[in-house]
Amino acid sequence: MSKQARSWLNGFLDMLAAERGAAKNTLEAYERDLEDYLSFAASQGGPAAATADDVRAYLVELSERGLKASSAARRLSAVRQFHRFLYTEGLAGTDPTAAIEGPRLGRPLPKVLSVAEVDKLIGTAQQMAEQEGQSPAARARTVRMRCLIEMLYATGLRVSELIALPLSAATTRERFLVVRGKGDKDRLVPLNEAARVAAAAHLALLREQGAADGRWLFPSDGESGHLTRQAFGRDLKSLAAAAGLSPAKVSPHVLRHAFASHLLQNGADLRVVQELLGHADIATTQIYTHVLDERLKSMVRDLHPLMDGDS
Repeated sequence: MSKQARSWLNGFLDMLAAERGAAKNTLEAYERDLEDYLSFAASQGGPAAATADDVRAYLVELSERGLKASSAARRLSAVRQFHRFLYTEGLAGTDPTAAIEGPRLGRPLPKVLSVAEVDKLIGTAQQMAEQEGQSPAARARTVRMRCLIEMLYATGLRVSELIALPLSAATTRERFLVVRGKGDKDRLVPLNEAARVAAAAHLALLREQGAADGRWLFPSDGESGHLTRQAFGRDLKSLAAAAGLSPAKVSPHVLRHAFASHLLQNGADLRVVQELLGHADIATTQIYTHVLDERLKSMVRDLHPLMDGDS
């Protein structure tokens, strides 16, 4: 990549951070995708000289590499935004992506755990946390996991929001938390009694072990100072296996989906779920309407006077 292309990429990333409040993980994802594109564009004369045919050739190369349509669409989105930035800043005379159509995507439905499966996970976490004879390190992990899963299912937080909860989240007397999400926007999320109890137990253990003098509810020795999403993901898959569930089916994001879907199944308004999840656009939340569709079908089947038992 040329120095000029690197300078333009840095300027684009600065714009995303300053004007859109993009999170660190988002910026890193854009940087990885665009470094790959700019390496390709360098062989075509650089990004300022790129044509629509060059961008199409890049998409063909992605397909030949075996990238899924969803991954190619994400990569194209980054390329579009980068070229739009170059054009609006006067760094390029045209936007070659304006006439490019993205890969056709199906409408993926989120993976969702049933209420019974979530109950299994939580029940197993509780049993492991209360198990006698654990070493101090093992006890710390199991009590932390119980707190993590109770908090996640109670709030529907993003995993990045969950692992970075402040210590005060375990001491609040309120029935809600104020969470800072994407774009540094604050929102209220519910906090049920089970989550409060699990958080109190976790905090008590931190104090017992002399680890409650920092700022994080889930402290770690790593660079961030708090638990990483990778560590939580690994521990959650181990919990799934212990609960008799497929580890491939369980992840922090799947539990966030379960939170939203189970609310809708029980009659929650889609706008309320949008607010709880921290979605800026309700179109993002509408992926959960398949749950509503099934609920409405069952209501018609069970309650409509003209439906017979064989329909």
